[in-house]
Amino acid sequence: MSDFAQLAKRRYSLRAFKPDAVPQEMIDALLEMALVAPTAHNNQPQRIKVLRSTQELTLVDEFTPCRFGAPLVFVVCFARTAAWRRSFDGAHSGVVDASIVTTHLMLAAADLGLGSVWVMYFDPAKAAELLGLSENLEPVAVLPVGFAQDDARPSEFHARSLALSDILL
Repeated sequence: MSDFAQLAKRRYSLRAFKPDAVPQEMIDALLEMALVAPTAHNNQPQRIKVLRSTQELTLVDEFTPCRFGAPLVFVVCFARTAAWRRSFDGAHSGVVDASIVTTHLMLAAADLGLGSVWVMYFDPAKAAELLGLSENLEPVAVLPVGFAQDDARPSEFHARSLALSDILL
């Protein structure tokens, strides 16, 4: 099995973080992976808010109950005016692009020995207001990141999958 396959299978949604700060070198490495994520037409509409101070994390707690004590949170957004648009119907790539970037961040975190959990349960309007985001920015994902508590385990749902025949058309 490839290193990537092992990493993808090992990674799980962490909901029990140690309070230990994530070193700046690790944050830089994660952000580098966000830069190399593929985006439609390579427009790179992703915009990422990095939150780690006590004051910033308190703001996160105001727009989602799902920080789980993480000492670092990425709020992944996209710039509406930078997202590629499909000519047939005008659909934009922003949510997809931000999702790809978030996936890169999650897998890179696991590769560095960090845990993460993709949070979509948040109030985007409140997040935008509290974080001072411009109207051009749309928050897509909240990604708490940090070191796992010693007793952290995947949820009971982690290993549950549909059969391959159920997802093929």
